[in-house]
Amino acid sequence: MAMADQVIRCKAAVAWEPRSPLTVEEVDVAPPKAHEVRVQVVSSGVCHTDVEYLYEAETGMSFRPFPLVLGHESAGIVESVGPGVTKFSPGDHVIPLFLPYCGECERCRSVKTNLCRKNWANTQAGVLADGTSRISFKGKQIYQFLGVSSFCQYTVVPETSLVKIRRDAPLDKVCLLGCGVSTGYGAAVKTGKVEEGSTCAVFGLGAVGLTAVMGCKAAKAKRIIGVDINPDKFEKARLFGATDCINPTDHREPLHEVLAEMTCGGVDYALECVGSPTVMSEALESTTEDGGTCVIAGWTEKEKMDVHVLKILMGRTLKGTYFGGWKSVVEVPQLVDEYMNQKLKLDEFITHNLPLDQINAAFDLLRNGKSIRTVIGLQDP
Repeated sequence: MAMADQVIRCKAAVAWEPRSPLTVEEVDVAPPKAHEVRVQVVSSGVCHTDVEYLYEAETGMSFRPFPLVLGHESAGIVESVGPGVTKFSPGDHVIPLFLPYCGECERCRSVKTNLCRKNWANTQAGVLADGTSRISFKGKQIYQFLGVSSFCQYTVVPETSLVKIRRDAPLDKVCLLGCGVSTGYGAAVKTGKVEEGSTCAVFGLGAVGLTAVMGCKAAKAKRIIGVDINPDKFEKARLFGATDCINPTDHREPLHEVLAEMTCGGVDYALECVGSPTVMSEALESTTEDGGTCVIAGWTEKEKMDVHVLKILMGRTLKGTYFGGWKSVVEVPQLVDEYMNQKLKLDEFITHNLPLDQINAAFDLLRNGKSIRTVIGLQDP
């Protein structure tokens, strides 16, 4: 707690404007205010949402102000706590969360949703409860992406957007539970509720898609069809449990027709993990009309999906999922336990480990389809 009341100067990858590379700068991170926690970020995954926001701001993504520090999939160690914080202490190992859990509101108490709105509007706008960020550069405010900003060596988050985890869990692995792995895995086992013996199709074989494949396998699906335009991803998909892999560009027919022929009428579960409205429509139409379920896990904020009403009327179900449906603070520690008990894969998603000063290389790897997850080491060797 020696630095608890002091500003910490550290490194951060700053996005100064849309569609421009990040710049590693020396920034100032202010002490935590009431009900906030300052975290030393140890590791952060590079998620497709980070890349999309930087390079596709104001298209599929809602605009958030620049300059900002991206990153929202991380793990670290509590450095200090603000007034009123009772659940965290310096030295605790933690995972910051872009989805809060206050435990008190109607939504937190409901079994139907995980969408707590505590500080939601502010964190979506890049600030904390008082309307300001805790990160600055030469006196200029730097906004916090989704209230997290894990591409910074230190960050400050609301206590409701943080979860304490077991100390023996490797932070450079469990950081992936802060977004991608939880989202895809939960899309299958929690939101979709994939049943034993069923037939599934997973659209998009990035990190979210591969975890959806893993979830389908955990649910004992009989057949799991991975779909992607990049055949280089098929080997990894089979490792996670895919029984078949198809490339839509290899077929003249619409993809839903190809899948219907492969499965004698359509799949029981389709999980869309791309974030493309066109793919979403194909995923829905690929399901069987006698009770097929389509789960949308791919992220887009402003685009519209085309739905033929008849497809719904005939008995299909269309669902969305956010963070895989998990109650963040309550259930992420359970996912950590599953990993530590070798029931959940994490290591296999990590294709690259890079230091913070190579953050732009990590973005390029993801944009070019050369990585599944790159984990950024935030602390200097």
